[in-house]
Amino acid sequence: MSTHATDTGTADGFDSMRELLAKANEEKTGDQLAGVAADSEAERVAAKRALSRTTLEQLRENPVVPYDDDEVTRVIQDAVREPVYERIREWTVADLREFLVDERTTEREIRSIRPGLTSEMIAAVTKVMSNMDLILATSSMEVTARCNGTVGGAGTLAFRLQPNDPADDIEHILDATREGLAYGVGDAVIGINPVEDGVGTVTAILEATHEFIEEWEIPTQNCCLAHVTTQMEAIRAGAPADLVFQSLAGTEAGNDEFGVDVELLDAAHDLAQRRCTSTGPNVMYFETGQGAELSGDAHEGVDQLTLEARCYGLAKRYDPFLVNTVVGFIGPEYLYDGRQVIRAGLEDVFMGQLHGISMGIDACYTNHIQADQNDIENLAVLLAAAGANFFITVPMGDDVMLNYQSNSYHDAAALRQLFDREPAPEFAEWLEGMGIWRDGRLTERAGDPTIFT
Repeated sequence: MSTHATDTGTADGFDSMRELLAKANEEKTGDQLAGVAADSEAERVAAKRALSRTTLEQLRENPVVPYDDDEVTRVIQDAVREPVYERIREWTVADLREFLVDERTTEREIRSIRPGLTSEMIAAVTKVMSNMDLILATSSMEVTARCNGTVGGAGTLAFRLQPNDPADDIEHILDATREGLAYGVGDAVIGINPVEDGVGTVTAILEATHEFIEEWEIPTQNCCLAHVTTQMEAIRAGAPADLVFQSLAGTEAGNDEFGVDVELLDAAHDLAQRRCTSTGPNVMYFETGQGAELSGDAHEGVDQLTLEARCYGLAKRYDPFLVNTVVGFIGPEYLYDGRQVIRAGLEDVFMGQLHGISMGIDACYTNHIQADQNDIENLAVLLAAAGANFFITVPMGDDVMLNYQSNSYHDAAALRQLFDREPAPEFAEWLEGMGIWRDGRLTERAGDPTIFT
């Protein structure tokens, strides 16, 4: 396709949908590094204007990676429900934006068009929305999922308890778990990133967390975030996993860098449905993050926001319990500073929810990025207002194994208080029984890990 727009007296031509989408993106260092970003603000505005007039049909017919060349494209395209698409294909991107931010649009009406959308359509509308647009539209969408507990219900806010340890020390992991539970977090999942990606380590972590959950009758899920093949081997040998995890990319080449493909993910989902120890039905957990494809030289000349949207199109195939973006984790090569991290976090949660998946975030940063704790607290406040399903929390906001900063257990209490949110319903009932939660607030007993000793 060739699209032309005029702005401030300058004519700009865009020779492909891939180029138009890339140049309409907000400023990201990853796009600049890939050589696909707009050369100036004038060109960015011209691209946004041109994109706003683009129809959903044009986006459907011009996927950023060809159908025959990429299995992620095939998953996204083949999942479209044609009668729904036929109703909306003549909409422009501007029409879709107006529909999403209109106060008269109901959550049910948004659900009704989801099956007709592709990831490129969702990426496109994201690019023409302001930060407030993204927050407003996200707040209109409710996506629930159930494993052992339920996340995403109205008036709730869940948290992943992430008790990582640099030596995979089981007692240290359990100590951090006790502290997190005492602060009321862990309803999304108790999820550990292992240092050693081995079946023995994964099995030990899953067994220890499962036994702890069983002992204290906690309505939550455990997960060990090793490579999916390691988890599958452990599960086949009898390890008690509630969720199966994997990182995803938005291109076939990117997933090849992660050592996965659709056939393997299908097999993992099938195994999880049959062998996971949770009640389900949602038994998969995925992580993503803008820039992952570029780091593996697998971006195919596509901007990082559009690739991120395609991750969610792939994740949707497996009806996951949790998906989260690790928005500031990859580094300044992709998101340079707090402003870019905040924008990307708002984009990602919006896109995930519009895809219809249970979406959360690790509002985080690494020590070499131009961001600080105030930036990720700002992002957490914005996304709590928007209605993100869950956040990741680590002890004191400092992950001593992965060496990055995130939200703390204390932040979880502050966000729930600030926005009058409850934990997941089953978890809230359990917290009340433990004397940790009462009348929508933590009690004086909260924060004491000796409750669980």
